[in-house]
Formats: sequence, structure tokens, C-alpha cells
Amino acid sequence: MKKKRDEAAHYTSASEVESLGSVAAENVSPQMQARELPHASGVYLMRDEKGLIIYVGKAKDLRKRVTSYFLANRSAKTAALVRKIASIEYIITGNEYEALVLENNLIKKYSPHYNISLKDGKSYPMIRITNEKFPKVFKTRRLIDDGSSYYGPYPDAGKLDLYLDLIAKLFPLRRCSTPLRKREKPCLYYHIGLCLGPCAGLVSEQEYGKSITAVRNLLEGKTDALLARLQDEMVQASKALNFEEAATKRDQITAIKTTQVGQQVQDFASESRDYAAIEMRGPLCTISLMQMRDGQLIGRALYRAETLGEETEILLDFLIQYYADGQKLPQFLYVSHEIDVQLIRRYFTEQLGGRLEVNLPIDGKHYRILRMARENASRDVEKRLKSKDNTRALEELADILDLASPPTLIEGFDVAQLSGKYTVASLISFRNGNPDKPNYRRYNIKSLEGRIDDYESIREAVARRYTKILNENLERPGLLIIDGGQGQVNAAREILDALGMVDIPIIGLAEQFETIVFDDEREDLQLPEDNEALRLIIAVRDECHRFATSANQAARSREASFRVLESVQGIGKKRSERLMKQYGSLESILAKSAEDLSKEAGISLAVAKRILSQLSL
Repeated sequence: MKKKRDEAAHYTSASEVESLGSVAAENVSPQMQARELPHASGVYLMRDEKGLIIYVGKAKDLRKRVTSYFLANRSAKTAALVRKIASIEYIITGNEYEALVLENNLIKKYSPHYNISLKDGKSYPMIRITNEKFPKVFKTRRLIDDGSSYYGPYPDAGKLDLYLDLIAKLFPLRRCSTPLRKREKPCLYYHIGLCLGPCAGLVSEQEYGKSITAVRNLLEGKTDALLARLQDEMVQASKALNFEEAATKRDQITAIKTTQVGQQVQDFASESRDYAAIEMRGPLCTISLMQMRDGQLIGRALYRAETLGEETEILLDFLIQYYADGQKLPQFLYVSHEIDVQLIRRYFTEQLGGRLEVNLPIDGKHYRILRMARENASRDVEKRLKSKDNTRALEELADILDLASPPTLIEGFDVAQLSGKYTVASLISFRNGNPDKPNYRRYNIKSLEGRIDDYESIREAVARRYTKILNENLERPGLLIIDGGQGQVNAAREILDALGMVDIPIIGLAEQFETIVFDDEREDLQLPEDNEALRLIIAVRDECHRFATSANQAARSREASFRVLESVQGIGKKRSERLMKQYGSLESILAKSAEDLSKEAGISLAVAKRILSQLSL
């Protein structure tokens, strides 16, 4: 698929941006500039005090979108970006689609610091089949838009090397590093049986192409025909008493089967699918991309960035950059966040010449694979977070908050709910300034009876947590951080005082201006944005919010699992609840054999088989 190179001529090109749409004026704040933007589709550019473009975004309505950056309930990342804005410029486009195309051009042109930037160098190597009359096959980390085919990327370099070693032994393809040129006599590789000699005209293009097709089949997991051929050759060699050749064939069969071991996901669909999931911790961002071809997981890669954008915007920008060459487009793309599906479908069709279905699954096999991708991204971004040395931040935190010593253990609370349903409080722990996930806890709030009351939710969660600490004589935190303002802090203080834990200091972090709120008579405190202590407090608060939100989503997902089970004939409401209580998740149920599921769950074998056949991958 060839990428369309020329953008639409009826709207402004990236090179003309400096002369357009400036609303900056002397002594006018960025917030006031935002209010002067037109109600029109377009692209906005944010500059810092040095005049550098630090962020580029698109909008269906420029004024509504940009003024949202200045709302009181904005996220911590947005607040950090806003503090760096000195002026705002804009370009009006005909519609949101044209804005998307122009935004992509401007990001390429200016590489703004706070937009995600996908580098050409990939995290993992790939296998390249060149676009030539007699192609070569080799390992690479560079993508070249010349019609070559790429397989991977391969996180496991050992598996990639095993593939290349197999290809070298099974298929005598050319190895010359220079372009193919006609020779009277072939090189040494031909004489030792490692090349077919295309340079000397010793093999036809059609015959050579059969080997390339076999290589593609091997890389795509289509190995049945190859294994059958090798099996037959092994038997024939054995009958002819050529035991050395038979042993070689046997080893090749074993090697092919070995390359297929360890596939973590497999199904029986023939379509090509990609799964993209994003996870962020403060400015740290990791995107996990998993590729499935013909029912097998053939590639996994992680892409890292530091950005202050929002997840949906970052994911959309990443996908446009990743598929920019038009060569890696799958038939289906599944994403972890609610991006503008219609917009990106049109972009792929008109700019890259390929149709791509984009979906956000909420249950079923695609949801489970996407959840695996999201877990990979989550682990990576947390690993990056843990690698940071927080000694200075902890010392500064103790000094600013007047603590007796740097808080080795910090605990934080947040509450998430959806219209009064699935109210969950999260408890997270940071040890030595880094997330301590084994000590995270979730509390399903029981005292509200459908009411929305963050203060009462905090009271219940804090009471349950610190009653346990008191009763079991567990380690007490050196600091408790509440995601919220004075009301939430007072609610937590009330419970700790009632438990006699007056020695545990409490602060809150109000999102509007990243204001630190105390539990005593001290005035609210705002620290400079580059303060190490504030960075650590924000990291704790953001992790609290993420963990609470994910717990809330898990509760909704569990309810969705009930509905999925109830769609199977023979499974009603009570039986689905009993199965979920017994096994905990849909995945645990589907991991069972029909016989075990029937025996353990007390259901008929026919119903057990029906569950597995209808709901399995």
C-alpha cells in the first residue's frame, strides 16, 4: 500500500505556520488567549516563553478544546503543561480530518517536546525480506520504505536468531552484501550448498521465489507443509540408510517446532490484528503493541516517551506515526482507549490507501489480548518509574512538610465511582519513593448504599486499613497522601485520631493548582513545578487515581463477564454468579477442560463444552 504523499491543497501547509493565527499579545495570559480562539476546526500550537513550540494539538472546536486546558478539574499532566505555555497560535482547517493531517505534519516538522515522538530506531530487531528480483533475508532495526517486507519486532533476540539459523539451513538464499550483479562463476556459498547461485543464472526467479514463499510461511507460522516435507525427507533418508541426513532433518523439524513454542496467544482466525495499549505514570508513557497474524502472536514491542499529553491524544498520534509508511497495516486494530475511530479510519483509507477496522473491545477474546498488552505496558512504565532515584525528593519532602525523617513508607488514598455505582477506594504504597505494588489494596465501599460521598468513602477505607495496622501491629507509614482537598484530608484525620494514630502526618493534593493541603492550621502550599518533592507527591497521587480507576473498571468488567456467561444456553443469572465466585474470572473458567469444568462446577458436560466453544479464544 502506497502512502499518499501530497496533502490537501486547500488548507495551510506546515511551512506556513509562523504567519498564521496568533492570538498572543503583550500582557495577555494564555487563558485569555484561549478564550479568543474561534469556534472552528483546526490545529493549535503552544509556545513557551522562549518562543519554542512545545505542544501541537488538533480540535473540532478550537476554543472549546483549548479553554478546557484551563479548567479547574484538569489533570496533573495538563496543569504541568499549562504552566509552561506563554502563547497560543492556531490554524483553521476545513474540518477535523484536515486538522488531523496537518497536526501530524506539524509534529514531524517541529518535534514538540510534549508530543509523543516515535523514533525510527525500534526497540526490538526485525527480519527483513528485501524487495528485489532475488530477495535477501536478514536481521535489521531500520524500516526502509522500498517495498521490503518486515516480520517482528522480536523481543526475544534468541528466537529471532533461531529463525535466521533455520532459514540459512533450509533455504540456500543469496548472502552477498552488494546489489546482485551477473557473474560467470558463483561464489563460495554456492559451492558449499548455502546459495542457489542466482548471480550466475543457476536458478530461475520462479524457483528462487518458492524458497522465499517458504520463508514467509515459516515466519507467519504456516509450517504444516514444510514439516510434512521434512518428515518425508527424513523417512526417505532413513530408508536409504543415510542416517546423517535423517538426523539433520530430524533436528530441523525439532527447531521449527521450537520456534512455535511459547506463543502466548493463539486462535484459529486467519485475519491480521494489532493490539495497542497505552499506560502512563505522570509524564512517563509506554505503548505496548502486539501483532497477531493467522492466529499466532508474531510480534511484541514497547515504545517509550515522556509527554504531558492525555492518553487518548497520545495513542492517536502514536498510531498515525507508527503506520505512516502504510506497510504494516493489519485488517483490524484494537485499542485500549476511546480514540476517534471514524477519524482514524478515514485517515488510514485516504492517506495510506488501506482500510483498517478500529475497535475498543469491552469483553471477549480481543479484550483479553488487549488486557495482556496493557499489562506489558503497565509493567514497563512502572519499571521505569522505579529506576528513578528519589533520595533527594524524600529529603526535600521531609524538610518542606516538617517531618521527623524522610518517609520511607508513603501511603495514598483515592476514590473512584460511576454515578454512585462500583465505588472503590484505592490504597497504594510507595517505598523509598517508588511504587510498592504488593502492598496495594482495594476497598469496595459498602456504606454508601448508592449515594455519592467521597468523604464517607475515605472514612470507611482509612478505618478499614488502619484498624488492620493497629490490630496486627503492622508498619505505619511516614506520610499519608489523600487525592483531594481539605474535606478529604479532614475525613482521614478524623478516623486516625479516633484510632489513636495522631502521629501519622496527612496531606492532600488538590488538582486545580497542585495545592498541598495540611491537616492542621498551616496554610495551603504551592511548590514550584520543578520541585522534586512536588514531583513525588504528584506521582503518588497519580498512581492512587490510576489504581482506583482501574479497580472501578474491573468491577464493570466483572459485570460484563456475568452478561457474557449468561449468553450461553444453560447458564442463568444465579449460575453465572456462582461460576464467577468459584473461579474469580472468565479467563480462569476458560483455562479449564470441559471435563474438569463439568466436575468442579457441577454442571453438565454439554453445558461445559458449550461455554468453552462459545467463549474461548
